[in-house]
Amino acid sequence: MPGNNTLVLASGNTGKINEFNKLLSPLGVEVVSQRDFDVPNVEESGLTFVENALLKARQACRVSGLPALADDSGLEVDALNGAPGIYSARYAGEPSSDDANNDKLLTAMADVPEGQRSGRYWCVLVYLRHAEDPVPLIVQRHWEGEILAHPRGDGGFGYDPLFWVGESGMSAAELSSDEKNRLSHRGRAMQALLERWC
Repeated sequence: MPGNNTLVLASGNTGKINEFNKLLSPLGVEVVSQRDFDVPNVEESGLTFVENALLKARQACRVSGLPALADDSGLEVDALNGAPGIYSARYAGEPSSDDANNDKLLTAMADVPEGQRSGRYWCVLVYLRHAEDPVPLIVQRHWEGEILAHPRGDGGFGYDPLFWVGESGMSAAELSSDEKNRLSHRGRAMQALLERWC
C-alpha cells in the first residue's frame, strides 16, 4: 500500500472498523476511526455511493492530515425499486438504528413472495492520499442475496440478519467473520483496492 501505515476510516462504525482492520492487518496497516481525530460527520448530500464516499474521505483527510479510506455502502432491493440504497444507514430515520432499519425493511417486504426478494449489498471504497488528491482510487463491488422474511443470526451488523447468502446456505449474520470478509461486498471491494495498490 502506498505511503503511511495508518489510515483514517471515514466512519465511526465499530463494525466497519473491525472488518477493515481484519482485512488490512496482514499488510501492517492500522485502521483508525475518524472519531480519534474528532472528524465531524459530513452531510452525505451525494446522489450516489461514489459521491458520498468522496465527500467522507476528503473531510477525514482534511481534518486528520492522514490518508483516508471511505466506504459508502448499502442494500439495494429489487422489489423496492432499489431502496433503501444510499439511505440504507438511515432508512428508518435519525438517529439511525440497525433494528429500526431492519423492521422497516421487513414491513416494506411483507407482501413480497419468496422468489421475488432479490437484492444486493453494494460497497464503494475511496482511498485518498490527501484531501486534495486529484486521482482518488475508487472501486465498487456487490454481493447478491435474498431478503429473508425473518432475521437469522446475531453476527455482523446492519441488514446482515435479513440477508440470505445462497452460496453459503445461511444469513450474512450467521457467517464467520473470515467467511464474510471473503464473500462480502466490502471484502471484495477491499481485495480490488489492494490489487490497485500493488
